[in-house]
Amino acid sequence: MEKIFVKLCVGTTCFVMGGGGLLELEEIIPEKYGDRVSFMGQSCLGLCSKSAEYAKAPFVKVDEQIIAEATIEKVIEAIENKLGVK
Repeated sequence: MEKIFVKLCVGTTCFVMGGGGLLELEEIIPEKYGDRVSFMGQSCLGLCSKSAEYAKAPFVKVDEQIIAEATIEKVIEAIENKLGVK
């Protein structure tokens, strides 16, 4: 079974733009998906400077998929798409 890696940007811009609320994923992910998904905070994903390409903060990466203007719902949807569950 392949493991999915979720990286949450906890840099200043992402945090101020709503990323702080995404910290709830730290509790939701292990409870909902067990060891199939690994969650980690990262000081910066380096995407704010590329806002013309990636849109707005906060940013989350689900494996290599970049989620801009990330919400808990968007992240969970991306995880479930990768896992093939709904």
